Amino acid sequence: MGLTHTSTGAGAADAGLIIDRRSPEDRVIALAGNPNVGKSTVFNALTNLRQHTGNWPGKTVTNAQGRHTHRGRDYILVDLPGTYSLMAHSAEEEVARDFLCFGGADGAVVVCDATCLERNLNLVLQTLEITPRTVVCVNLMDEARSKGIEVDTAELSRLLGVPVVAAAAGRNEGLGQLMEAVADMAAAEEAPHTFRPGYPSAVERALARLEPVLARRLEGRLPARWTALRLLDQDPSLLCALEKFLEIDLMEDPEVRVALLEAQAGLKEEGLDQESLRETVVASLVRAGAEIAGETVTFHREDAARRDRQLDRILTSRATGIPVMLCLLAVVFWITIAGANVPSALLADGLFWVQDRLTDLFAYLQAPEWLHGALVLGVYRVLAWVISVMLPPMAIFFPLFTLLEDFGYLPRVAFVLDHAFQKARACGKQALTMCMGFGCNAAGIVGCRIIDSPRERLIAILTNNFVPCNGRFAPP
Repeated sequence: MGLTHTSTGAGAADAGLIIDRRSPEDRVIALAGNPNVGKSTVFNALTNLRQHTGNWPGKTVTNAQGRHTHRGRDYILVDLPGTYSLMAHSAEEEVARDFLCFGGADGAVVVCDATCLERNLNLVLQTLEITPRTVVCVNLMDEARSKGIEVDTAELSRLLGVPVVAAAAGRNEGLGQLMEAVADMAAAEEAPHTFRPGYPSAVERALARLEPVLARRLEGRLPARWTALRLLDQDPSLLCALEKFLEIDLMEDPEVRVALLEAQAGLKEEGLDQESLRETVVASLVRAGAEIAGETVTFHREDAARRDRQLDRILTSRATGIPVMLCLLAVVFWITIAGANVPSALLADGLFWVQDRLTDLFAYLQAPEWLHGALVLGVYRVLAWVISVMLPPMAIFFPLFTLLEDFGYLPRVAFVLDHAFQKARACGKQALTMCMGFGCNAAGIVGCRIIDSPRERLIAILTNNFVPCNGRFAPP
């Protein structure tokens, strides 16, 4: 039933991505959001298990697609990888950016965390620059209420210029209103006029030089302002994707090239090279997000924010950050090792009691010794050792590790260790994958996908193998 998606905007950049589009009336909606904002919960609740997964063409990045019927029309939801930004540093961010730009989606839903809306607005603003047909889903409203956080969704909608829906997907709240907003947005004849972040005057002058030229070349296929920013940024992966999508090389167009050189010259006169330009753009987006959040988010418990700042001073300072980290991780390891001894011994006693009974059974049946050795002393005994030695530590370690993540401590660990890892030409995020490796090295290596740089990711994968996971410990 799968058909290659060929709606307006689907170009070569996403050739090979199969969308289960059964009717021309089906609408394709991209579902984007930061990691851990409940995006997958929203996706699962809307698709009700009518979904399938695979890899993006040429990428080891999983995509999930699902179908939701609303007002008699089918909506195909494409769950994009969790990403903090569309200025791609990783394969996941590149996939999310390229699908929003070139995948031919009829609209987008950006899922945000109501408890930290300011941080999420960076992705919202970047998405609006690409596709104005966007609905913002402010999820986890139940958690926000419990923390004394109030989000004025009506004012947020007014400021952004797009529909904003409050939801608590875990409780199935607000999803009906979300699909109503998606349906109205997809059916609207004209795209809304969305919020446009302002940049420093030097950047705005460069954009003003490029935009008119690009608008004539793009003919509405991509936003001219966003494309101008990306040409100034000179991201190689995006330039390649643009060339495939447009089937022309903008850099070879004489008028575009002249305008680009003039814009770049103006930026250099202001002391902005490519790196500082990107930093300026990011800072402008963050500042705009902070201003919008300041007007729409109310904290009824100021002491909670104050406590967070006090914790940051303790957990991330040079004097106390590393000692606190070592103590916490030592406690986790001690609980894991000491706590696993009792269940490991019980499992071993039970499983090896079963081995003895199997031996008695084979003796009663007068089975050949080689068959007993292969099945009982070989297959069963190995399985019994693996279960009794590995299962209890993993069942204790990973829940504790998850608690540290839920409390927001693991990002602080990566921040504290980043400077030391950078001296070894590695990434501070590797500290998290190495800690996971103590529970299971396979999980630790899979977790290396959170590292943006391909070089640093490869270093993490190779060195993570030296972490002694509990499967390498001597049995009790």
